[in-house]
Amino acid sequence: MHRFWTRLAAGIVVLTLGLGAVALWKKEELSRLLAVNRLFDADRIVWNFSHMDALFETVTVPRDGADVISLSLGPPLDPPDGFRDWLDRRAVTGLVVLSDGERVLEDYRLGTDADDLRISWSVAKSFLSALVGVIVEDGDIPDLDAPVTEYVPGLAGSAYDGVTIRQVMQMTSGVEFDEDYLDFWSDINRMGRVLALGRSMDGFAAGLEDRVRAPGEAWEYVSIDTHVLAMVVRGATGRALPTLMSERIMTPLGVERDPYYITDGYGTAFALGGLNMTTRDYARMGQMVANGGTLGGRRIVPAEWIAESTTPSAPTAPGAIGYGYQWWIPADARPGEVLARGIYGQYVYIDSAANVVVAINAADRRFREDGAFEDALQMMRALRDAAETGE
Repeated sequence: MHRFWTRLAAGIVVLTLGLGAVALWKKEELSRLLAVNRLFDADRIVWNFSHMDALFETVTVPRDGADVISLSLGPPLDPPDGFRDWLDRRAVTGLVVLSDGERVLEDYRLGTDADDLRISWSVAKSFLSALVGVIVEDGDIPDLDAPVTEYVPGLAGSAYDGVTIRQVMQMTSGVEFDEDYLDFWSDINRMGRVLALGRSMDGFAAGLEDRVRAPGEAWEYVSIDTHVLAMVVRGATGRALPTLMSERIMTPLGVERDPYYITDGYGTAFALGGLNMTTRDYARMGQMVANGGTLGGRRIVPAEWIAESTTPSAPTAPGAIGYGYQWWIPADARPGEVLARGIYGQYVYIDSAANVVVAINAADRRFREDGAFEDALQMMRALRDAAETGE
């Protein structure tokens, strides 16, 4: 009996040491998993959103020493009624309003400042759309109606087999994907754990097997479509997304600070929501779109692509918000009104007719409540109106 307990004790020691070794070996992965689980906690969300590089693997999108394109100060804008209350209500951390390319209103809150590199979430999708326009002009993707498997053979046999490039841009792939951020077991949260544990985003996309409808039949917001679009870009060019984004978008934009992407464990950029930039640099992108693809006298994106990608072309429900190529168009939009939109209150609002851009970063934990988007849109339009009238 004594020998039995001696062996059992020895076994427990070996097991404990083994588990300790595994824990040490996986320390970074476990730390990232914990970060994912607490990413949106009330006491952490503001800091987390400005320090994603402390929580996840990342890759820099270098600006390659390019001159910064100035956003000069214009006549100060008198904010509309209720503006300060709205900032509090929507937990805004950074806001920049441009009128005719000049900064007329800028505000940083909740302990943040102008140099913070803030997470874009799905605003990143619109940056990818701009890059696709450049790739199309280069001739690397001559036909948007080609199947994604032409450039990503590894998707053959998956739910994306038979889906076209245009369909993933419009989010009409028909792929089954649960986007519920509040459900621990949803697809979007499983994807977050893929990032945290250093697994492959490409493998995650290729592992999706089910559809809820035929491709092109109806619109449904499916974030993984954007990752597949990034896979197509990489397959068509043979180059990494951060390198392309650096050369073709960020360096010509004259951004102030080097952006960065969150990556998976294989160094693949989290294209659908992992781009981090300053609020001013989000505004620069908006001004480029407002200008029809130019900024600082440089042609960055073809004017034809800006027009096509920001036109509502996806088969959204009648009377509902419209969707183009990774851009949102309000149901009652006036000509030239379009926006990039991300969870927790990230926006780049553009009214090219008024030549007004509103870039917003936030940590709005109430962003899913009824009326939250309408509340944000109403204030962005009020800021547009104030800038347009000079009041």
